[in-house]
Amino acid sequence: MKKLFGCALLAAATLALSTGAWAADKNWTAPAHKIYGQKLSDETMAKHPELLSVTLHGNPPGLTETYTMFAGSFPERVGNPDDPDDIDVIKKGITIVDPRWKRVKDNPKKVVILMPMRDAQGENIGLVVYAFKNPPANPHTSEQEIAYLKKATVLRDALAKQIPSYDALFDAAK
Repeated sequence: MKKLFGCALLAAATLALSTGAWAADKNWTAPAHKIYGQKLSDETMAKHPELLSVTLHGNPPGLTETYTMFAGSFPERVGNPDDPDDIDVIKKGITIVDPRWKRVKDNPKKVVILMPMRDAQGENIGLVVYAFKNPPANPHTSEQEIAYLKKATVLRDALAKQIPSYDALFDAAK
């Protein structure tokens, strides 16, 4: 019985510490209502079963040096700080094609495209990340990388037509 109590206590302490650390890592908290950016992410996922995820990143209003995921298909990750490569895409306007060929333990397998998010005027306003599921056995060939980049570009350009401005992404969804 003592051993069982000790295991339960250890498990509870571990859970409390890990949950607290996870929460402390957030650099932004989404409003209680669904924002327009989240609505766009949800709609994209519903229309595109080939996607594992879509996430939107940038600076929340009033936080010019805070780079975060503010909407996406993993709501529990909203508010997580952006990685350096995310910030590079936002600041430099570059695109990253990541076939994850060195990440052999990823499950499920995926190809990730990080690219500038644009508004309806064609201005770069942040970052959109598309993760495509079930890539072919050898997704890091040039032909496959080009095919995924084309798919992501079509998705990004369709998304841009629905974004009147960056600030609109943070408005309440209608």
